[in-house]
Amino acid sequence: MKTRILTGISLASVLVFALIMRGWVFSCLWIAALCVALHELIYAFSKAGHRPVALPNWIMLLLGIPVFMLVQGVNSLILLSLMLFAAFFFVSIQVIFRSDPKLQDLLISILPMCMLLIPGLSMLGLLRIEDTYLSNMLMWIVFVIPTFGDAGAYFIGVKYGKTKLNPEVSPKKTVEGSLGGLVFSILGAMTVYAVFALMKANLPPWWHILLLAFTGSLVEQMGDLFASLIKRHCGIKDFGTIFPGHGGMIDRLDSVLFVAVLVFLYQVSFI
Repeated sequence: MKTRILTGISLASVLVFALIMRGWVFSCLWIAALCVALHELIYAFSKAGHRPVALPNWIMLLLGIPVFMLVQGVNSLILLSLMLFAAFFFVSIQVIFRSDPKLQDLLISILPMCMLLIPGLSMLGLLRIEDTYLSNMLMWIVFVIPTFGDAGAYFIGVKYGKTKLNPEVSPKKTVEGSLGGLVFSILGAMTVYAVFALMKANLPPWWHILLLAFTGSLVEQMGDLFASLIKRHCGIKDFGTIFPGHGGMIDRLDSVLFVAVLVFLYQVSFI
């Protein structure tokens, strides 16, 4: 427990530092995290006996970084769609023309694009919003919703949890814990909104953030369950050991990545 707490404090410190510094500091740390997460996911599938195609995923990540650092708004969505199609096309070619082509290998090779690369690049898109206050608020919300949600789900689940949420995927999660996570996520997001409102920032209406937090909580819990499903399929407890007591990079980012897509789409569509 002590190791877990110390690791958690260290991770929180790095995150706060990156969010405050923004710019190239956040970008470099975030890109490094994506690279580690991509390696963990491909390695997990390989250990499970699959043959994932890794190269198109790495190419998409490397090409997507400058695109999302320079292009904003709807144009970034168009470029992302084109990159995704191109990556899918080359993955399909490599799998189909193998001596032993399997549909499962093709689908697993595409999964990192949807689970890691699109969400990861969406975060870089949030960093490029011209209004610095708005960009900061949305980026903090991306991390606060899952962080507060996880904490609320844990504490409420431990104390009041009785009804299993989905024992086939994650035996420890409860309905009570899930509801607690929902409440905590909303409280966390609204607190971030209140702090930036005190700075006289030009922000969207408060009820936008309320709905975003509500939806984000549901999305982050699905992200957590999805990661648990992959680990169960691969027969592993954690995706890695890079963070003592916390597992691998994906174990820390699974919920954040799902929320990043939601917040990015909200920003592109409504702001």
